[in-house]
Formats: sequence, structure tokens, C-alpha cells
Amino acid sequence: MDLANAETWEIFLYAALLLSTGALAGFLAGLFGVGGGAVIVPVLYEAIGAIGVDETVRMHLAIGTSIAVIVPTSIRSYVAHRQLGAVDEALLRSWTVVLPIGVVAATIVAGLVGGVGLRGVFAALALVFALRFLFLGRLPPLGEDLPLQPTRGLVGLAIGFFSTLMGVGGGIFTNSFMTAYGRSMIQAVATSAGVGVLISVPAFVGYVIAGWGQDVLPFGSLGYVNIAAAAFLVPTTILMAPVGVRIAHTVNRRFLEVGFGVFLLIVAARFIASLT
Repeated sequence: MDLANAETWEIFLYAALLLSTGALAGFLAGLFGVGGGAVIVPVLYEAIGAIGVDETVRMHLAIGTSIAVIVPTSIRSYVAHRQLGAVDEALLRSWTVVLPIGVVAATIVAGLVGGVGLRGVFAALALVFALRFLFLGRLPPLGEDLPLQPTRGLVGLAIGFFSTLMGVGGGIFTNSFMTAYGRSMIQAVATSAGVGVLISVPAFVGYVIAGWGQDVLPFGSLGYVNIAAAAFLVPTTILMAPVGVRIAHTVNRRFLEVGFGVFLLIVAARFIASLT
């Protein structure tokens, strides 16, 4: 579908899909601390493909636009979790520099690799973490508390790098890291929201620069960020994020772990299928 020549009902259908995606992403951002990117990226990939976006930039555009949406969503989720006193502020402070460094490195890599490579990275990492959360209760902890520097800094660097390549806010990685060292799922979810802020802001700038000058991008694009799509996604993500936060603080920890794992497994399966 070319938006310039689309029927009115097709445009409304596309807008409704974006609004629904934003609502689900915002809810999951608050519930799991994932920033919503794990929902936005695969759905946007399909949606912008339906309007005729070139395959060579489709995955880049889905990731960049997802990052743009994560900026306000993560801020909203972080503020809500912080008000409930669940955020590990010391961990966030220790990652203030290394997370953005990882982000910058990832945006450079993203500008050099093709869409197939980015989809492969997304699928592989989502599958690994799906299995991690589904079998979390059966795995021994890696330690009684989070490691000190320089290990902690290296972990933050890796989280910034791989989160930016996936178009997620770092919740997938931060949740796994913190719970592996004995932290509660609630604290991991809350801290992940803060990590999303540190990742999404520089990643947004990076994806704009990486895609600047591409001549096959659709209307409303600023580099690899489609501002037009983000404008539909942002309001509902912000609206639904606090709902997810409230539920996260009331449900059973194991329920959150299994739910997060199943969700990632579905996402991984979808992208693996897209590689064939």
C-alpha cells in the first residue's frame, strides 16, 4: 500500500494498527520494563512493509522508530516506578557513561549491516532470553549480589550495544542480569525503565544520523526514524505504561517471569520465520 495513493479505509486501518501497537507496547513497558520495543519492532516491520517500504531499510526503520517511541515510554515508566521506591538508583548511576557508549557503537554497526542481519540478531537474542525467563526458577544464581567494577561497567556497555541493535529499551537484558544476581523481579523491572531512558535518547539521535540521506525512506522519516508513525504510537504508550506498572506491583513474581518468557518466545519465532 502506497500511502499517497491509498484508500481512506486503508489509511484508517494503518492508523488503528499503530494506535493498538502503542497501547500494547506501553502496557508491556510498565509490566515488564521492556520499553515496548519487543512489540513495536516486529509489528512495525510488517506494517511499513504493507505500505511498500523498501526491504533494505525496513528493519532499520522499525528499530529506529521503536527507539523514538521508547524515549517517552521509558521516562513515564521510570517516573512511575521511582515513585514506588523500586528503582536501584546506584546501578543506574554506575551505567550513566557506559550505556551511551554502547549505544553509539551499535548505531554505527546498524548503519553498516543489512536488514537480514538485524533480524537475525533480534531473533537470536529474543530466543535466548525467552528460555532464560521460562526456566529462571530452575537455574542457580550467579552470585549473591551484583558484581562490582569493571564487570558491572562491561555489562552496561553490552546492554547498551545489543539493546540498540534490537530497538529495545534494555529491559530484556537488565531483567536477566539483575535477577541472576538475586534481585527481585520488581526491582529489575523498575530499574530497566531507567536503563531505557539512558539508552533511548542517544539511540534516537544515532538512528537519525545513521539513516540520513537515504532516498528510499517513506514520508515523515527523519533518518531511520519515522516521525509520522511515532506520532501515532507515543500517545497510547504513555497512556498505558502506568497501567502496566500498577499490575507489575500486584502480581506474583513467577507469573511475570513466565509471561515475559512466553512473550519473547513468540517474538523470536516470528523473526526466525522471516529469515527463511
